[in-house]
Amino acid sequence: MSAAVRLSAAVRVSVAGMAGVLVCVLATACGPLSETHRNPGNSHQVATGTPSGRPEAEITIAGGRVSPPSGWLEVAKGQQVSITVTSDVADELHVHGYDLEAELRPGVPATVRFTANLTGVFEVETHRSGLVLTQVAVR
Repeated sequence: MSAAVRLSAAVRVSVAGMAGVLVCVLATACGPLSETHRNPGNSHQVATGTPSGRPEAEITIAGGRVSPPSGWLEVAKGQQVSITVTSDVADELHVHGYDLEAELRPGVPATVRFTANLTGVFEVETHRSGLVLTQVAVR
């Protein structure tokens, strides 16, 4: 392999690497997530604010499916959070990390409210059916 061919290959690798870095920088430079956040593996958006400023989610479980599909609820540390779930079957709602639970009765909305005083990402799921309903990201 000639020196010119090796140099050309090195330049292509360098350009590809710089393009990757540029994409990461631009994605980061766009600032924090807005009032609507995306789960990277899911095109559904979950609203995180209300006129009162309290982050909340309203989730329905029907036929073993979560609606809206599992997403993110991003909140600031110290904010009050409200998650309301209505299920078509009996189950138990659980907020990991906060050890909060609520009984789910068919057709009856159940709400958990808490102060987001722990930072991290916490799954909200059902115990019996094992469905992940959303994730709460506390920053």
